[in-house]
Amino acid sequence: MAQVVRIYRPAKNAMQSGRGNTRKWLVEFQAANAKRNDTLMGWSGSGDTQTQVKLRFDTREEAVAYAQRQGWVIQVEQPNERVIRPKSYADNFAFNRIL
Repeated sequence: MAQVVRIYRPAKNAMQSGRGNTRKWLVEFQAANAKRNDTLMGWSGSGDTQTQVKLRFDTREEAVAYAQRQGWVIQVEQPNERVIRPKSYADNFAFNRIL
């Protein structure tokens, strides 16, 4: 059975003010089997260690090419580009300001 991977560019974390760690593309493995609870420790886990692996690439094309060479099934998610609206402090006091 072929391994399923997800290729995406991560969004900015809510706790970050900067754009760090959002420019690279990630290849992340999908879970092959469900997680189970450990009754003794109360932790959840599985025997699938592939879900812990994240591969980083500079471009989407590099990530897709690598996954194709490995024979993996690919799911590519396009990033949502942020829209920057130019603002100035003087706009807060404009007469034609929409509230």
